Amino acid sequence: MAETKASSPAMIEAVGLSKFYGPFAAARDISFSVSKGELVAFLGPNGAGKSTTMKMLTGYLSPSEGSARIAGHDMFTDRIAGSRHLGYLPENGPLYPDMTPYSLLNFFGDARGMEPGYKKNRIEAVVELCDLTTVLHKAISKLSKGFRQRVGMAQALLHEPDVLILDEPTAGLDPNQIREVRNTMKKLGETKTILLSTHILQEVEAMASRVIMINEGRKVFEGSVEDLKKVRGDLTEAFHKLTGAAA
Repeated sequence: MAETKASSPAMIEAVGLSKFYGPFAAARDISFSVSKGELVAFLGPNGAGKSTTMKMLTGYLSPSEGSARIAGHDMFTDRIAGSRHLGYLPENGPLYPDMTPYSLLNFFGDARGMEPGYKKNRIEAVVELCDLTTVLHKAISKLSKGFRQRVGMAQALLHEPDVLILDEPTAGLDPNQIREVRNTMKKLGETKTILLSTHILQEVEAMASRVIMINEGRKVFEGSVEDLKKVRGDLTEAFHKLTGAAA
């Protein structure tokens, strides 16, 4: 019998994650898991704690309490092993503006210790997947934001990770650029486990199998898109109700 996603192993796990800055709680007691093959949307208003939680999941930020695991590896005691399974695209991901997409990918391939033949094959694969051929040898500083997002995505995919954590990958893009990035994510969702932070509720409805929502550093909803609609019959209205915004 084929393994269902519900019975698949957890590839992303948050267990009681909290982050305190003095008396302020950026995240408080957040727990959830994402199974192999799921694309889960991570929602919340600005300042809700989404980026903080994602940084703790990836090991970029140490939690005040709790733990995070990627593909079974604790990201605070075994981060290097966990990072081999992880591709992370932070919001406005840092890129080297004087490099070209090709030189950036080549640099990260070397930094990851890739064998030359494998590195060459992987660069070719991510360039095709992210549609970078026309800008491959152009300075990143000269690229549109849509192309820079695709370069960041290519870098995150270079080492063939099992898990992708994407923080607002379509933020600030125009409708054509959003469509291009969304198409790339749909392709990735066929083979990867993805946690996707977004403000665009149409993306959630089109792609996500499940939704996790946080507000003021706490988890306030976890369930299917259909369950979220039942909160108030519409995704936008459900978002307003769960985050305390005025409808």
